[in-house]
Amino acid sequence: MILQALTDYYARKATDPRTSLAPEGFEVKAIPFVLVIDAGGRLLQLADRREGVGKKKEGKAELVPQGVKKTSGVAANLLWDTAEYVLGVDTRGKPERVAEQHLAFVQRFVDAFGGDPEDAGLRAVKAFLEKHVPSTREELSSHPAGAEIMETNPLLSFELHTDPVLVCQRPAVVAALQAGQGGPGAPADGICLVSGEADVIERLHPSIKGVWGAQTSGGNIVSFNLYAFCSYGKAQSFNAPIGSRAAFAYTTALNHLLGKGSRQRIQVGDASTVFWAEKESGAPFETAFLDFLDARRDDRDPDRGTQAVASLYACVRDGRPFTTDDQQRFHVLGLSPNAARIAVRFWHVARIRELATAFQRHFDDLEIDRPAYEAAAPLSLYRLLSSTALQGKAENIAPKLGGDVMRAILKALPYPETLMQSTLRRIRAEREVSFPRAALLKAYLIRNRQDKEVTVSLNPENIDSGYRLGRLFAALERVQERAQGNLNASIRDRYYGAFSTTPTTVLPTLMRLKNHHLAKLPNRGEAVNLEKLLAEIVDGLADVPARLSLTEQCRFAVGYYHQRQSFFNRAEAQAADQPATAE
Repeated sequence: MILQALTDYYARKATDPRTSLAPEGFEVKAIPFVLVIDAGGRLLQLADRREGVGKKKEGKAELVPQGVKKTSGVAANLLWDTAEYVLGVDTRGKPERVAEQHLAFVQRFVDAFGGDPEDAGLRAVKAFLEKHVPSTREELSSHPAGAEIMETNPLLSFELHTDPVLVCQRPAVVAALQAGQGGPGAPADGICLVSGEADVIERLHPSIKGVWGAQTSGGNIVSFNLYAFCSYGKAQSFNAPIGSRAAFAYTTALNHLLGKGSRQRIQVGDASTVFWAEKESGAPFETAFLDFLDARRDDRDPDRGTQAVASLYACVRDGRPFTTDDQQRFHVLGLSPNAARIAVRFWHVARIRELATAFQRHFDDLEIDRPAYEAAAPLSLYRLLSSTALQGKAENIAPKLGGDVMRAILKALPYPETLMQSTLRRIRAEREVSFPRAALLKAYLIRNRQDKEVTVSLNPENIDSGYRLGRLFAALERVQERAQGNLNASIRDRYYGAFSTTPTTVLPTLMRLKNHHLAKLPNRGEAVNLEKLLAEIVDGLADVPARLSLTEQCRFAVGYYHQRQSFFNRAEAQAADQPATAE
C-alpha cells in the first residue's frame, strides 16, 4: 500500500509542468563540475557550476540518467560519474582500481550508444573518451579547482559548447535513453505487485536517501540479501516482484519528498516523516500539517506557520472545510534507519477531515493558560517533543518517542507513557514547569487518565492531593519571592524534586520558612492575602501522602503551573488597572 501510494503520487506530480521530479530513467543530481567540450571532443573549459559561498558551495542540481546501485564493486553511470570514473584520475592511491573504473565508464557509454552514435553531443563525448582524456588529466594540475577535485573526487558530466544543457539532456539522447534497456520497448518478464501489470521486474531498487541516521549512500525499503530472506529459489528483490516503472516511480517520489528543502518532510524524533495529499487541492493541508509539526520553517514570514495551524483549528471548530475536498486521503510515512535498510516506523492514511478532527482533539487536550508572551496558535509537535529533551535539542529526544506521539495524535489514541515520564524527568532535572511541559502533562491526564478535574486554568475546586500540593508549593514560592526578591537558589531550585515526589520529607521545613518570609513582607495587606491563600489550599487538602505516584506528580506540576500563572495574570491585571500619571 505504501509503494502504491508513492507511485500514485509520482504519477500525479509528473503531469504537473511545475514539478521538479525526474522523468522515467533519470534522476536529479548535484553536479559541481562540467566538462565543456567542442565537437571534436577537446576540452574547452572545466566549468565550476557550484552555488553558494565558502564551504557551503553545492553543485547545481541537474537532470542526469539514473545512476546504478553501487556497492564495493565497480559500476559506472552513464554520461556522469566521479572524477575517477570519468577521467581516470587516481585520488586515493589505487591506480589499478581507477583504471578499471575508467574502463567501465567508457564501456558503459559504448554499450548504451554503440560505436558510432548519430547525435553530435554523443559523438563529441566519444571523441573525448578516445583521444583527450590524458591531456585533460594534465590540465587538471594547473586548474584553480584541480587540487580540490583531486581531494574530493566530485561528480562530473559533459556539455557541448554550443548547447545550454548537458549532453545527457539533449532531446535525442533523452529519447534514446527512454527507449533503451528498461524502457517501454523492453520485454516484460513478470507481473508487478504494485501496478498489477506485466513489466520488467527490478532486481535491485534505487536507493532511498535523506533518512536521518541512515547510510549516506542510501538504503532500501525492499531488499533481500541473505538466503534466509529468500523463498522459492528467488534471489534479491525478485522475492517481491516490482516492475521497473513502479520501482522508479516510488523511489523517485520518496527521494523527492525526503530531499533537501522539501516542505513535505520533517524530523519527528528519530523518524524522518514525509506526508502528501491524494490530490493537488490538498496542498493547503500539507502546509498546515508541516506547520503543526514544526512552525519554524518560514524565516521570511515567521507568523505564517502559526496562522496556518490556527486557521485549521478554527475550520474544524466551526465545522467548515479546510480545503476544497476534505474527503481526499492524506498519507503520513515515518522512516528510520536499520543498518543498510530503511524501516517503516509508522504509516497512517486517513481523510483530511478525520485528521483535522484528530488535530482538534489534540489541541483541545493541550489547551492551558498561556503566558502573555506566547502566541495564540497551538503548540507545534517539535516544540512539545523538544521540551522533553536535554537542552531542548532534537537529537536528545527519547528514541521512538516522536513516532509514538505522532501515531497517538493521528489515530486519537492515548499518549505514550514515555511522553509523561520524559516530561517529568526534565522538570525534576531543570526545576522548571514550562508552558509546553504543563500543556503536555495536562493533555496526558485528560486523554490517558480521563481526569476531568484538570481544566484550562486554575481550578480551586480540585481537591486532588497532587494538584493541591502543587498549588501549595507555588504559593510558598510566591511568599519567598515577595519577601526576598530574586535569589540565586529559591525553594523551587532546592526542594521541587523532593516536594513533588516525597512531600512529607520537606513540608515541615517549607512551612517554617514560610512564617519567616511572611514576617519580612513590608506590605501587611499582601502578607494577609497570601496567608489566606495558603490556608485555603491547605484546608482543601485531605492528607499529605508520603509518596506521590507518577500520575500524582503530573497533577502536582499542573497545579503548580496553574497557581503560578494565576499570580502572573493577577499582577498583569493590576498593572493594567493602574491610572496613567502625567510626567
